[in-house]
Amino acid sequence: MNRKWLTAIILLILLTANCLPITKDQTASAETGDMQISASSVNLRTGPGLSYSVSGSLSKGDKVTVTGQEGDWYKVQAGEMTGWVASWLTSAASGKSESKKAVSSVDHLNVRSQPELSASVLAQMSAGDQAKIISETGDWVEVEFRDTRGFVSKQYITITETSAKNPTPAATDVSSFEIAVSALNVRQKADLSSDVIAKVHQGEVFTVVSLKGNWVQIHLADGETGWVYAFYGHLSDKSAKTAATTATETVTVLTDGTNLRAEPSTASGVVSRANAGDHLEVIEQRGDWYKVSLPDGRNGFIATWVVTAGEATTLQKTLKKKEANRKAGTLSGVTIVLDPGHGGHDGGTVGARGTNEKDLTLKTAESLSHYLRSAGADVVMTRQSDVYVDLRKRVANGHLVAADAFISIHYDGVVDNSVHGFTTYYMHSYQQELGEFVNAGLAGKLSLKGRGVRHGNYLVLRENQQPAVLVELGYLSNYNEERIVATSQFRDQAALGLYTGIVNYFDAQLEQ
Repeated sequence: MNRKWLTAIILLILLTANCLPITKDQTASAETGDMQISASSVNLRTGPGLSYSVSGSLSKGDKVTVTGQEGDWYKVQAGEMTGWVASWLTSAASGKSESKKAVSSVDHLNVRSQPELSASVLAQMSAGDQAKIISETGDWVEVEFRDTRGFVSKQYITITETSAKNPTPAATDVSSFEIAVSALNVRQKADLSSDVIAKVHQGEVFTVVSLKGNWVQIHLADGETGWVYAFYGHLSDKSAKTAATTATETVTVLTDGTNLRAEPSTASGVVSRANAGDHLEVIEQRGDWYKVSLPDGRNGFIATWVVTAGEATTLQKTLKKKEANRKAGTLSGVTIVLDPGHGGHDGGTVGARGTNEKDLTLKTAESLSHYLRSAGADVVMTRQSDVYVDLRKRVANGHLVAADAFISIHYDGVVDNSVHGFTTYYMHSYQQELGEFVNAGLAGKLSLKGRGVRHGNYLVLRENQQPAVLVELGYLSNYNEERIVATSQFRDQAALGLYTGIVNYFDAQLEQ
């Protein structure tokens, strides 16, 4: 009898052991690492995407262990909870970014005093510039760039490991400074209250003597030196002579039938026309116009917003791009241009409560860009900061990258403050389908009144050769609606609605 009981106990132990999970093997195949939540509140989802249900929530500063990754989503363990979080809502745990650097992927990337778009600009990074990473905060990275400490948007940089062979460039690597504004004061000292000793002009390039915070000391033509504010130009590691001769040697025309005029004005007579891909030699720049040499020996003027500087290698590549093997629910291989309306001296509508349209459009576009990139899209922004961009140049940006969709984001305003709701506009028949999908996506996410899909004669639609829509996401002239649309919660919902409509539009293309 005792032998039977012993045999039964042994069998029970063996069966129990077979049922236990083999934790060691499972974790060995997972990509592990410690992260922390960087946003104020983050949803924990049942799968790697916004379409999956929410299974819990995490707060800023919460530590999580990454056990896997799929695209821009992390599978994490947080205490007893397991789920998926968006990677852009996390940051490295303390000490993990000490050996990393940020490499700017765009020109004129703003380094700001605080991690927000409304913060003042301390410096600007050119494409390829490197900066030491101090910390990561949500969508922002704190960096040290040429003795200036500030924040850059994470979506415009590449984060890589620092190595001894490729260190972060120091101030001594800077050789020249090109003036980017029409006229700039040169001061005796690195101080706005210091005496003005000279004026320099757009396109001029000077040898750099030294850097001091946000100021650059330059050599003037008469052998003297003076100080200029770094924000109003571009630093380079090229010599002043090299930078001056290569700054804008040629420009490449972006669209067929582009006008070349006798004077730098759209009111001037047309002396010739150029086609996409034509290269023109630049003689000088006057404001927003290039004076160029024509093939027949004459000179003419061409607007800066219808050309790109240098060889059009990007244009040639994008026009030849191949369609990716895309799956439903993703945007791999899709190029989308986001156009935050207004900017710079063009503030757009000012709300009854003082809200500026140009600020809301940029913040909404930033939110939407994160959703689109998480789905695999290549996103191009017509502006990344509070700057003015000509409407034709916005359209030209879409043509340059052969955009699959162009989304212009606005907030409305009229004299009648009782008018409210969101509206989606299109111009050409090939834009209507995108408009209908985008409008439906917004209707599913916003509580505002839907005003439907309408025909709108806007330049960014009229001149656009791509599927393009212009969305008005509510009326700032309506006191109650302004209060709603000015919140981050609304902008996130609007971005999610636009994202849903865009994904559904491209999914429908797969079914055709």
